[in-house]
Amino acid sequence: MTTARVEVRQFSCLSDNFGVLIHVPETGGTIAVDVPDAAPYRAVLAETGWRLTDILVTHHHWDHVQGLGELKSETGARAVGPEMSRERIEGLDETVGDGDEITVAGLGFRAIATPGHTLDQISWWAPQAGLAHTGDTLFALGCGRIFEGDAAMMWASLDKLATLLPPETTVYCGHEYTLANARFAVTVDPDNAELAARAEEIERLRGDGQATLPTTMAAELATNPFLRARDPAIRRHLGLEGASDAEVFAEIRRRKDSF
Repeated sequence: MTTARVEVRQFSCLSDNFGVLIHVPETGGTIAVDVPDAAPYRAVLAETGWRLTDILVTHHHWDHVQGLGELKSETGARAVGPEMSRERIEGLDETVGDGDEITVAGLGFRAIATPGHTLDQISWWAPQAGLAHTGDTLFALGCGRIFEGDAAMMWASLDKLATLLPPETTVYCGHEYTLANARFAVTVDPDNAELAARAEEIERLRGDGQATLPTTMAAELATNPFLRARDPAIRRHLGLEGASDAEVFAEIRRRKDSF
């Protein structure tokens, strides 16, 4: 597989959302992933001189799409999102389902259905660029709250990402929640030395006002408890040695909801 060269800009939107722009120098095209607010995207496009050609949408929640119409009308970009929300997200030009492959700005993406947070959630994976955007499904050291699906569905989605995405994949997501996620993670995986070191680094980064993202699948597989329901140490700590993976995940999610 030929590796595609891309330039990525990540920036803050709203209170704790991230905006992401992916520029493909070879074609001159630029891809936005979600549009929480049009203004920050407009500012970065003006700063870089990039031309927005495409917008990929992960799910229908307002804090991911409220700037879509404005940015699309200003740039003429093509918008692609989940087929399940064709009637809920205004401005989509094309829709996709699980496993569909599309090319935007000359870069190939695979749509991975990862329901749980919402039923329509799509994670976008660009294998040639070695990156993925997991929306509100997989966060650094965390996962999204379960609003429309159930715990078994969310666990299946996370396990799907862990199976499909190579460890070296760079992962972007929708929010800067990592500090709170780290403080919780050590309560369910207290003997994980790699997690302890990462939590300490995250405290430093946030103390300095720096972003904790992007992350990698390798880092998440080693330290994110929501991906580690099979881990014997976590199971022992929770007293769930004989439980199913989905049951262990559900208990971790339940604890995080009240943390």
